[in-house]
Amino acid sequence: MDKRTRVAELSLVGIAAIWGLTFVMVQDAVERLPVNAFLAYRFLPACALVTLVFRKELVKLSRAGWVAGLLMGVFLTSGYVFQTLGLQLTTAAKAGFITGLFVVLTPVFGALFFGQRAGWAAWGAAVVSTGGLYLLSGGGSGGTASGDLLVLGCAASFAFHILFTGRAVEDHHAGALLAVQLGVCGVVTCVAAAAGGDLELPRTAVEWNALVVTSLGATALGFFVQTYAQRHASPSRTALILASEPAFAGLFAYVLAGETLNATGWIGAGLIMAAIVGVELLPHLRPPREPVPER
Repeated sequence: MDKRTRVAELSLVGIAAIWGLTFVMVQDAVERLPVNAFLAYRFLPACALVTLVFRKELVKLSRAGWVAGLLMGVFLTSGYVFQTLGLQLTTAAKAGFITGLFVVLTPVFGALFFGQRAGWAAWGAAVVSTGGLYLLSGGGSGGTASGDLLVLGCAASFAFHILFTGRAVEDHHAGALLAVQLGVCGVVTCVAAAAGGDLELPRTAVEWNALVVTSLGATALGFFVQTYAQRHASPSRTALILASEPAFAGLFAYVLAGETLNATGWIGAGLIMAAIVGVELLPHLRPPREPVPER
């Protein structure tokens, strides 16, 4: 393993850890700040930073690219709204594991709605994760079924976002698309907060810390690191490292918030993690097909 690959993979571990940390931080912040206001303050600065970096590419973005970015922004916005609302009703640990199901849902939705081929690993992971979700929803201390359902809506939104992103980046610059998406997230939640009379300024260190980490760390920096890492680390290694996000979420929920699961919950969480890792790893373990000899 060369130095660049090692740096790329360590960077990915750091981003996965930051993403896992955000579950606890966001949960604490939205106890003090309305959800839409928090999301607006999270995404507008991130949008400004990404736009500054990719301003030339954004100016060149075609009309079709803007349409694609807006559509991707709709799914990204719905995903974060579902997740943040869900964190008000369930635990950070459970939210982390359930959010991670987007890895499993992506190939399943691709097969159901886009005619893509999903191998046996994807369908097996879907079955295993469904059982894990059933056990996890009834196996944690604290949280409600409605909160878990909202976070599941987040996972579904993220899965659709990945599917539309996969198509869009073939024809349009990824940085320009990201700027559009973050703009959609920021503007929609800002308007919603203003309409609901919830556009209040953050006041406490808890809110400011959460905004700095989620906006600059998890969103803007996260994208830049992922883009860099994917140039030097294989797609399978990248996906496998980022799949550790739910484990980091559970770890930080335990260390920082004292959250834990009972035996049933841990079994459910383990099944979800197994499904997430399996759907990414198993397809790469198949031996290559031998070429058919010419006649």
